[in-house]
Amino acid sequence: MEVRIKGRLDGYWADHLSKALDQMVRDGAHRIRMDLAEVSYMSSAGIAVLVKFYKQLAEIHGSFAVARLSPQVKKVLVMAGLSTFLINEAMPVPMAIVPVRMFKQLDPESPTFEVSDLVPGAKLTCRIVGDPRLLRGCRFSGEHVRTMTFPDSVFALGLGAFGHSFDDSARSFGEFLAAAGTAAYLPTDGTNAPDYLVSTGDFFPELMVLYSLVCEGQFSHLARFEPKTESSAAGLTRLAAACLDIAESRAVGIVMVAESAGLIGAALRRSPTQSGSDLAPFRHPEVREWLSFSAERAYAQSLALVVGVATRGECGALSPMLRPLGREPDLVGHFHAAAFSYRPLQKGRVELKPTVAKLFESEKLQGVLHLLGDDREISGVGQSEFVRGACWIGSIDEAKGIV
Repeated sequence: MEVRIKGRLDGYWADHLSKALDQMVRDGAHRIRMDLAEVSYMSSAGIAVLVKFYKQLAEIHGSFAVARLSPQVKKVLVMAGLSTFLINEAMPVPMAIVPVRMFKQLDPESPTFEVSDLVPGAKLTCRIVGDPRLLRGCRFSGEHVRTMTFPDSVFALGLGAFGHSFDDSARSFGEFLAAAGTAAYLPTDGTNAPDYLVSTGDFFPELMVLYSLVCEGQFSHLARFEPKTESSAAGLTRLAAACLDIAESRAVGIVMVAESAGLIGAALRRSPTQSGSDLAPFRHPEVREWLSFSAERAYAQSLALVVGVATRGECGALSPMLRPLGREPDLVGHFHAAAFSYRPLQKGRVELKPTVAKLFESEKLQGVLHLLGDDREISGVGQSEFVRGACWIGSIDEAKGIV
C-alpha cells in the first residue's frame, strides 16, 4: 500500500494519519510505503507516527518505509537519527514463507483459507476432567476441585480459579481457557476483572479446576483465513466446519487467534460453589442472578484468543461438554474466548507460543466468555464473528469421558 501525504504533518494531522494507517493495517495492509514528497512541515508528532508503524509492522514481519520525501522532511529525519531505517526508496522484499495450499469452500460467503501442514499425521488426545453435570443445581464442593497445571503442550477450557486452596477460591470460580503456556479466567467475586498467568522458566499456569475439557498433543495444520470482501466476517460455526474439513476429521481441537467482529456468549456472575436451588443457574428467573449474556456483539475490533473442540455427528465420550454450535444439528462443540486490545497478526506461517505470549505481554486482557449462538428468529443476535486470523488445528484421535 502506498500512502501519499500532502501539507503539514503536525499535531493535528498526525492523529488523522495514525488513524488512517491503523485502519489500513486492520484491513490487511502489512507492507506500507510513504510518499512525503509534498509534506511542507513535520513535527515530532508526525515523527512519532512514522516510528510507531515502523515498529508495529516490523514485529509482524511486514515493512514500513518512506520512499519519497521533501527536503524539509529529510532534514528532520536525518537530524533525528531516523533516516537509516525509515528512508528506503525500494519496498523491502518480504520474508520467504513456507508453501501453502488454498482451501476452497462452496459457500460464496466463506472466507479464503491458506493451509500449511505443521506435523503431518499428528493427533490430539482429549479428556474431560471433573463432572460438568454438577453445574446444574450448582452442586460443586471442595471434594470436586482438582489442581491442574497447563504446560505448553496442553490447551483447555472449563470452570476454574487461580488460588492455592478451595477456601481461597470458593467465591471466584469462573470461565477459563489455557493455551501455549498461558491461562486466562474471569473471576466471579464481583470484581468482573479478568486475570491471567503466563509461563516463565519452570513455572506453568496452575488452576483450581471444577471441570475442564483438556487436549494434549501436536497440531497437524495451520489455517490462515481472510475475508473475501472488506465487509464480510465468518461466524464461529462456519470456521469450525472449515477446520473439520481441513483436518479431514470428525473431531478436532482448535486454538485460534483472530480479529473479532464481535463475540456472543455468556459468563457466570456467581461461583457455582455457592448455594443455589435445583433451577440454578439455567432456569428463569434465577438465570438472571447467575449468568450474564451478551445482549449484542461484544469486543468488536479486538483480537481474540479462542480455544475449543468441534465434532460432527456422534461425539461419544465428550458429549457432556459439547452442545450444538448453530442450526446444523450434527455440528457440536465448546469454545471459550479471551478478548484483548487489538494488534495486527503477522501474515504467513506463525508460531502459536510466541503469538499467544505476545498477546498477554503487550495487550490488555478485556474479558473471557463462553461462546454461544443466539439463533432466535426475531430477537437473536447471531453468533460470534471473526474477520481474519489463524487457526491451529489437530485431529482428535482419542477421547476420554469424565475422569
